[in-house]
Amino acid sequence: MEIQNLQSAGLWQNFYNLTQIPRPSGKKEEISAFLANYGRQLGLETVVDKMGNVIIRKPASAGMENHPGVILQGHMDMVPQKNSDVKHDFEKDPIRAYVENNGEWVTADGTTLGADNGIGVAAALAILADKSVVHPPLEAFFTVDEETGMYGAFGLEGGLLQGKYLLNLDSETEGELYVGCAGGVDTTATFAFDPVPVEEGDVALRVRLTGLKGGHSGCDIHLQRACANKLMFRFLKDAVAHFEARLVSVEGGSLRNAIAREAEAIITIPAEGKDEMLDLIDTWEDQFIKEYDGVEDGIRLTAEEIVCPKMEMPEDVQDFLIHAITLCPHGVYRVTEGMRDIVETSNNLSIIETKDNKVTIICLTRSSVESRKEELREVIHSCFNLAGADVVFSGSYPGWKPNLKSSLLATMKQLYKQEFGNDPRVVIIHAGLECGIIGRNYPGMEMISFGPTIEHPHSPEERVNIATVQKFYQYILAALRSL
Repeated sequence: MEIQNLQSAGLWQNFYNLTQIPRPSGKKEEISAFLANYGRQLGLETVVDKMGNVIIRKPASAGMENHPGVILQGHMDMVPQKNSDVKHDFEKDPIRAYVENNGEWVTADGTTLGADNGIGVAAALAILADKSVVHPPLEAFFTVDEETGMYGAFGLEGGLLQGKYLLNLDSETEGELYVGCAGGVDTTATFAFDPVPVEEGDVALRVRLTGLKGGHSGCDIHLQRACANKLMFRFLKDAVAHFEARLVSVEGGSLRNAIAREAEAIITIPAEGKDEMLDLIDTWEDQFIKEYDGVEDGIRLTAEEIVCPKMEMPEDVQDFLIHAITLCPHGVYRVTEGMRDIVETSNNLSIIETKDNKVTIICLTRSSVESRKEELREVIHSCFNLAGADVVFSGSYPGWKPNLKSSLLATMKQLYKQEFGNDPRVVIIHAGLECGIIGRNYPGMEMISFGPTIEHPHSPEERVNIATVQKFYQYILAALRSL
């Protein structure tokens, strides 16, 4: 079945249209123009702000003109992740979305799907176009570059939005209402070095770690999935310390908010130690498979001989780098007091890149407690600073403080039970949402976040459950009738 023909056809047609527009974070012009044209073609007031954010206003249904306005909010960009064996250019190629054989899920062919947050955007677009929807004064607000630093929300000026209630459509578990989220900060550590000649008689190997699940560094961090960067450096520490290996370069991960799924290192070794090194690689692969049995099911650690480079990393820089990565925290750091199943503070060792005689490491630290975010940030700073790296912080954004006495929350809880016969869960999400940032310029606005069930966002296994999309859309319509 084509996704355009699924129930709530207007929503799915809009989602299909979004999959045809390349919209990775940072490439906002085409998708921003598409959304603005969509609003204008409907004859609706449409505003594009200096950031490229789009606001489309739809007048209230008859008799609801004096009701408080509602804002449907989502972000237009998507995370570009693909399997290494898939040929796909996220800046040019459409996403190949399809219905899985069991008919329960929509997924993509070896890439991220973009249901995060394409489904939310598609729902808002369908409501804008549907003249039968009963609603108060309505705004659809679409932000740019949420995934790379929430830049659209940060750049939003006060006074542009008019509504009292904001429904953020960017959550990923149906049946849950999100009333708070973690804040975050990026740490960038840089090791600069002057390359030295490779020892005469050495050979070079390209070592690759592949097959990990990865996932969203907020939503999935508690699942104890392997981080390719941490695993690669466990192997490198052994190879350097006991088998005379030297490091030429290392790469791992590609996005700050995705758990690293793949890593690659180029090492040199004495030619006579090649067979022993290949045995070591097999040993570490077996070790990783055993350690992550039941969590990861596709780990592969492989090597191939390549043309030996002329230069490599100095031994002291290599050693400091290895020790720093070994020490750097990754994963859950603290859970929420009294709510042991909710992550309070975490770090994602996101990206490692070797370029222009520098090794750059990027971490994304999250916490729902600002002081804990600062604590872990300083732990990471000390880890890399003591190893001689240059360390800078950037992109800090606030968490979203819950308001459990909100009238919007009370209404949305009542509506959910009325529509579906059971109570929703009210939760705080460890991932970042734009609500806290938007709320700084609109302090009186009441907000809530919800969405359909999306599994494995920020990874090529991303998929969205079809039945929950229908419930999600039904719930939005009920909210618009009632608020």
